[in-house]
Amino acid sequence: MERLKILVVDDESRMRKLVKDFLAKSGYDVIEAGDGEAALDIFFKEKDIALIVLDVMMPKMDGWQVCREVRAYSKVPIIMLTARADEQDELQGFQLGVDEYVTKPFSPKILVARIEAILRRTNQTANEEIVSCGGILMDKAAHQVTIDGRPVDLSFKEFELLAYFLENRGIALSRERILNNVWNYDYFGDARTIDTHVKKLRSKMGEKGDLIKTIWGMGYKLEEDKQ
Repeated sequence: MERLKILVVDDESRMRKLVKDFLAKSGYDVIEAGDGEAALDIFFKEKDIALIVLDVMMPKMDGWQVCREVRAYSKVPIIMLTARADEQDELQGFQLGVDEYVTKPFSPKILVARIEAILRRTNQTANEEIVSCGGILMDKAAHQVTIDGRPVDLSFKEFELLAYFLENRGIALSRERILNNVWNYDYFGDARTIDTHVKKLRSKMGEKGDLIKTIWGMGYKLEEDKQ
C-alpha cells in the first residue's frame, strides 16, 4: 500500500522534526514547510497530500490565510497546530473548515491518533466499512449495528455519533468538537443536545453503553473494552 503524504507546516524546525519523527514511525511520508507561502507551493505541486498539519503564527503568510487558499480548491483534512488557545481562534478555525484544532504543548502520540482518526473518517486509510470495538460491530455500508451479535436500532444521528466515537476510540472529545464533526460546525444548537443523544445511545447499547465515558467539564471518550 502506498504511504500517505502529510504536509507539516511550522516555522520552528524543532517542532517540524518532532511531528515528522512520530509520523514517520507510524508509516507516513512527511513533507515539511517553514512558512505559509512554501506550504502552498508544495501543496499545489504535490497534488496528493493526504492531510496538512498547519501552524497559525508564521512569517510571510499565516495559517489562516493558508487555510483559506487551500479550502478554495480542496477539502483535504487540516489540523491547526498553535500556541494560541483562545476560544475565538478555535471557532475561527472551524468556520474556515479546519478538521481539528490542537494547542501547544501537545502529546505527539495524541496528535498521531487524531491524524489517523481523521484519515479513517475521510476514507483515506484502508476502507473501513466494518468497524468493531469491544463487541460493538458497525457496518457503515448497511447502516447496521450489532452488540454481541444483537441488532441495535439507532436513529440516523445516534448512528453517526457512535461512528464518530468508534473512529476516535481512546481520544477525549469535547462537546464542541463532537458538534463540529457530527452536526457540522454551522449547527446552531446547544451543546447539551449531545448529552441527550449520548444518554439515549448508552441506553440502547445496554452494558456496552458504559464504554462511553463522561469527561467531566469537557465531553466524552469511548474506551476500548478491556475484556
